[in-house]
Amino acid sequence: MKYHIDASGKVAYLQLYEQLRKDIVNGIFPYGAKLPSKRLLAEEAGVSVVTVQHAYAILCDEGYLESRQRSGYFVLYRESDFLSFAAAGGDMAGDISVYTAHTHSTKGEFPFSVLARTMRKVLLDYGTSILEKSPNHGCDQLRRAISAYLARSNGITARPEQIIIGSGAEYLYSLIVQLLGSDRVYALEKPSYDKIRRVYQANGARCDMLKLGKDGIKSEEFEKTQATVLHVTPYNSYPSGITASVSKRLEYLRWAEKRDGYIIEDNYDSELTVSSKNEDTVFSLAENGSVIYLNTFSQTIAPSMRVGYMVLPERLLQEFETKLGFYSCTVPVFEQYVLAQLLGSGDFERHINRVRRERRKNK
Repeated sequence: MKYHIDASGKVAYLQLYEQLRKDIVNGIFPYGAKLPSKRLLAEEAGVSVVTVQHAYAILCDEGYLESRQRSGYFVLYRESDFLSFAAAGGDMAGDISVYTAHTHSTKGEFPFSVLARTMRKVLLDYGTSILEKSPNHGCDQLRRAISAYLARSNGITARPEQIIIGSGAEYLYSLIVQLLGSDRVYALEKPSYDKIRRVYQANGARCDMLKLGKDGIKSEEFEKTQATVLHVTPYNSYPSGITASVSKRLEYLRWAEKRDGYIIEDNYDSELTVSSKNEDTVFSLAENGSVIYLNTFSQTIAPSMRVGYMVLPERLLQEFETKLGFYSCTVPVFEQYVLAQLLGSGDFERHINRVRRERRKNK
């Protein structure tokens, strides 16, 4: 086994990634095999340990490997589960983000065996504490787990204190109206998931519907509304399937800054992209604290998992506490502990990567 890095070629960690993946797919490293240590491989390939770590990290993200604490890296690839290098029609590795098309999501079909095992572990670890009342904004364990997950998967930097747990998106929409005020005009995508409009209107807010173009809301639509709150689904908006471009997301932010307003980023379907990386979130692009980020686990785990969360910008934390801090959390602590365990153990992200691979296979 020998790996060669061409100094005149693409960056070293991508070259190493491609060679390792080819060997995994071709069975040189079969399922369950342990790969060489980072130090050993670095010496053999004539690169730094950091370069090897980057290559291994990509393979882990794509589900070819898993990292076991204090044990090393092991192959997860099985030909029946993955889109093979040959099936991709040639040099698939030439661009890690080669798969960028989007499809409307189905439920995540989370493995029941993993969910059941996690539930049993939570029952054993927490015992009768699962019968206790949740803190008003959600359990610390889950808020910390979501904070860490968002940082590594979406580039979102948010303290656990910024995260509010609630029983699904519709409940969180209601909290947002109460926080920002029903006297504002709320702008929504046209078309969009109709319950969004109905929840806002049920809370006394007026809604303006802004027409979508091929890459997001049409620019001229913003001049037709007096809205100061914009609710968008930048990735795979339902039912249109439109994904906003990065330039369009930046346009949303400029609009919010000009209006001294807020953007509600509803990212319900983003994790199930077929791309090898998540889309840039509007929240991560914002610099002025104008974005409220919202997501749920209904798509990625099961429709019955009525658990959602929103990430508030720092400047809204005190106002939320003053206006809404008295609300009790609507999610049982047992479900929160289960989700925290799934996020902390890596089971959630392994599942997401499996779904992405299956979608690429069927694309």
